[in-house]
Amino acid sequence: MNKIAAGLKHTAEAIAAAMMAIMFLTFVLQIFIRYSARLEWLPEYLPFLEPTRFGWTLELCLVLWLWLVFWGNAFVVRDSDHVRFDILYSRVHRRTRRIFVIVFGLCIAIGLAISIEPTWAKFYILRLKKTATLSNLVGDWIRMRDLYVVYMLFLVAVSARYFWTVWKAFRYGVPDTPGPDERRQGE
Repeated sequence: MNKIAAGLKHTAEAIAAAMMAIMFLTFVLQIFIRYSARLEWLPEYLPFLEPTRFGWTLELCLVLWLWLVFWGNAFVVRDSDHVRFDILYSRVHRRTRRIFVIVFGLCIAIGLAISIEPTWAKFYILRLKKTATLSNLVGDWIRMRDLYVVYMLFLVAVSARYFWTVWKAFRYGVPDTPGPDERRQGE
């Protein structure tokens, strides 16, 4: 089971890295086209470098950024990577920490899970809308709903992660968190 989880994690990281690489290359292409547009003779000799053909690069970078944020937070970023304000959490007894994890984890998981259906209902209209410029690159088959579906993946994945965290806290408790004095001694 651990090998499968590790494989899925590496796959999610590879997908995020590929999106980052494509976004970077698209950004470099934007810069090249922007500065080569000043050379009026260039499109005459190389018509595929006509600057008006590259409006899609901005939309692609925006879509990739959106996907990176939600994909990364759903599948790549660990709980320990998030910024936490755990002043109160680290000062209370272990049983109270367990209650915190269960109550707040349930609030987050249920809140995200409840928002799935209304969000999908709002996405329904997006199946009709085409992208502004990406259709020039990939054709008319891609719709706005397809671009934003990553948010649905995010809602499902993060709510499942929090339900899992609540289950582990309920079943096994929470790990001990060293107090501030103990943290200083370990440094």
